[in-house]
Amino acid sequence: MCRIMIVDDEENILRSVRRVLSGNGRDIETFPDPQEALRRAHVANFDVVISDYRMPGMDGVRFLSELKKLQPEAERIILSGHADMEGLISAINEAGIFRFISKPWHDYELVMGVRHALSHRAMLTENRRLADQVRAQRQEIDQYQVALKKLEEDYPGLTKVNWGENGEIILGEHDV
Repeated sequence: MCRIMIVDDEENILRSVRRVLSGNGRDIETFPDPQEALRRAHVANFDVVISDYRMPGMDGVRFLSELKKLQPEAERIILSGHADMEGLISAINEAGIFRFISKPWHDYELVMGVRHALSHRAMLTENRRLADQVRAQRQEIDQYQVALKKLEEDYPGLTKVNWGENGEIILGEHDV
């Protein structure tokens, strides 16, 4: 199940976005006030957060920037009918938005935007898991190398293997 937060000061937009995105195991929470949404983000994690660009009190870029501090793994999407290049650049640089969707939106575009955001989040999570696994394996290899070095110091030649022409292990000069 994925959790989606939608923030917009217009109730009809909240209802419309919820309707388009509902189903498919999605838990959707809507907020008309960005401050209320931030309070909720202190106690609940979200996979995707969709915010209006222009809202009274706090704009979408500031809201998503604050949310990013609380939940850096959450994918952030701006939904706005007021697209200006400066605001878009600010949203990308400050809030690290994943996608900008303009109002009015096409339902398919909104659904696919969320689907791509979830896929991107899953990929980042898997990359982080694999990086942690590689670090753990590297640490294990380092421990084995230290143990091997200690064995070689205590018993010189113990770790050296003499291989014969046919792949056999030669244990001493008499085995040749």
